[in-house]
Amino acid sequence: MAKLRHSRLQAKKLSTVTLVLSMLFMLTVVLLMLLGLGIFSLPINSDDSPPTDLTSYRRMASERGKGLGKRGQQWTEVLSWEPRAYIYHNFLSREECEYLINLAKPHMAKSTVVDSKTGKSKDSRVRTSSGMFLRRGQDKIIKDIEKRIADYTFIPVEHGEGLQVLHYEVGQKYDAHFDYFLDEFNTKNGGQRMATVLMYLSDVEEGGETIFPAAKGNVSAVPWWNELSECGKQGLAVKPKMGDALLFWSMRPDATLDPSSLHGGCPNTRFKLLYRGCRAKEL
Repeated sequence: MAKLRHSRLQAKKLSTVTLVLSMLFMLTVVLLMLLGLGIFSLPINSDDSPPTDLTSYRRMASERGKGLGKRGQQWTEVLSWEPRAYIYHNFLSREECEYLINLAKPHMAKSTVVDSKTGKSKDSRVRTSSGMFLRRGQDKIIKDIEKRIADYTFIPVEHGEGLQVLHYEVGQKYDAHFDYFLDEFNTKNGGQRMATVLMYLSDVEEGGETIFPAAKGNVSAVPWWNELSECGKQGLAVKPKMGDALLFWSMRPDATLDPSSLHGGCPNTRFKLLYRGCRAKEL
């Protein structure tokens, strides 16, 4: 009788151990599946990462899942109807601005303009900044920003050009120009530019405004009028603010070109991200 009871106890213990081991095995399998699908990630210690280490920014974006850093309150302000122009406040977070600056700094080169006869880039005195282009969809953070732009403009990501980062030193500027094309070469090789989104990556104490000299309406009615430079008071001007985005349309709703979209960059120091518009594909 004692042997039978002892055998039952051993069988019960063995059954419990088997059940625990089975559960551990199943949990291990589930964890491996989650890791493989990217739903779950193991924490990575980065306290020793330098502030310019882009890996830390990418890890932060991966952990949050929806953009990099925390943005302030977002709202859209109507700037003008001729041209159609709007300011999206806090479009980028501070961390996203810093990431784009650090990503672009090692690759800056003299900015160029497009030759309307050949379609090739050329140097010009009307544009004295430095800049570089990012590949479309270059990494997760860039993809998040491009998706945000597409959602805001209602223009698909695949209709947009790659992001361009521009840096203006003291005294550098970009004279008034149009973003739409007036030549057949560019329109045949990508379509007409419909709209542009400018995203400001730093604050500017004075100058550096984006100005629309041909804008219609009372240009001095903007609340920041007294803060503008002399250049900025020559038309409707937007004062750069880190994280804000300026959307303006180079074409009217009826698909005709809008001459009031003439715009330029006033001289001063600024670090600005320029999204070179959304180029409509040929039908």
